[in-house]
Amino acid sequence: MTFDGCADRYEEELARGLSVTGESMAYYARERLDWVRRLVERDGVDVKRVLDFGCGVGHATPHIFTCLNATEVTGADVSVRSLEHAREQYGSPRARFVAPEDVHGPFDLAFTNGVFHHIPPAERDAGVRFVYAALRPGGIFAFWENNPWNPGTRYIMSRVSFDKEAITLTPPEARAMLRAGGFQVMETSSRFFFPRMLSGLRGLEPALSRLPLGGQYLVWCRRAS
Repeated sequence: MTFDGCADRYEEELARGLSVTGESMAYYARERLDWVRRLVERDGVDVKRVLDFGCGVGHATPHIFTCLNATEVTGADVSVRSLEHAREQYGSPRARFVAPEDVHGPFDLAFTNGVFHHIPPAERDAGVRFVYAALRPGGIFAFWENNPWNPGTRYIMSRVSFDKEAITLTPPEARAMLRAGGFQVMETSSRFFFPRMLSGLRGLEPALSRLPLGGQYLVWCRRAS
């Protein structure tokens, strides 16, 4: 689907869906990038240039800078109106927002969140190839997606107009797609098991991350050297 028609109300729509969790968009954006930070530090990945594939209105940008200490972020999206919003809110000499054809790599790390369930299945392989080509040899792809195995995620998506008709990917489907695109899949982890009312249990999430039951999952993969 095109997001030009809903870019102006994107924040409102997503906030309505997430309201059942008691948390904001900013909370989830920060936590996703903080989880990526842990893996970057664990694996000793040198991150300077980051590609945000399907950046939308750019909400991940400040968290990419603060969590990963990136020096440059390029957000790519097919939605012209979303890119306009991103430039207005987050554009700077270090952060640029462009159409995919204007992306110039190589990048050390590519990040995507909840993008591929909006791409028609027949076009997803092309999206994976695009990211692969944009990364440097040995570069990392942090692939976040909504987990259709989590009933809370399915409920939230049913409350958001631009997610209602989306075709989700299970973790095995995502891994198979990424491997077919040439990536070395290193691990899959889950996050967001507990809503705010159960936030006292969130300290358990690192131990639970191997269970494919969180609200979202991350496939951590690498471009061949």
